[in-house]
Amino acid sequence: MVFGLFKKKEKKATDPLAAFDEMIESLERQGAAARRSAATLISLRSELRRDEERFSKRIEELASKRSDDQKVSEVLSRDRDELHRMLMRTKEALQQAERDSSLLMEAAEQLTRQLSTLKEERQGARARFSGGLVVSAALKAQAADFDRVMKLDAARDEVEKAHALAEIYRDDAER
Repeated sequence: MVFGLFKKKEKKATDPLAAFDEMIESLERQGAAARRSAATLISLRSELRRDEERFSKRIEELASKRSDDQKVSEVLSRDRDELHRMLMRTKEALQQAERDSSLLMEAAEQLTRQLSTLKEERQGARARFSGGLVVSAALKAQAADFDRVMKLDAARDEVEKAHALAEIYRDDAER
């Protein structure tokens, strides 16, 4: 039962356009993923902007509150400092989200351009491939015609040889 172990696997004839189709699918998936991620970051950006506004308003509210009580003033100051730190982190996150979303949108646009170019190239390859198949079929037909012509010429030669041989025998018979 080990007879099949050492046989070479036969390569299947593949469609030359399949490589184009695989790459097109890959670019479409990458582009969709980039657009989804960019949309997520754009949504996050909107949320971060609302947080930024909320923290800024809350800081202004705390800044307007004054108290003669030292402990209350300390609590208000700590709250204001904490809100200020949160505001800074929010601004940093907003800047990062804006950079990342811009980068992802550029990547999505680049993938879209590559996809468009590849689709055009595939169309050209498909046309050339189809043309090549037509030419191959025509050449096969021409080769088959050539074989028939060669057989016809051979048959003509045989007929000529037969006539010549018959002529020789007729001449011999007449002598």
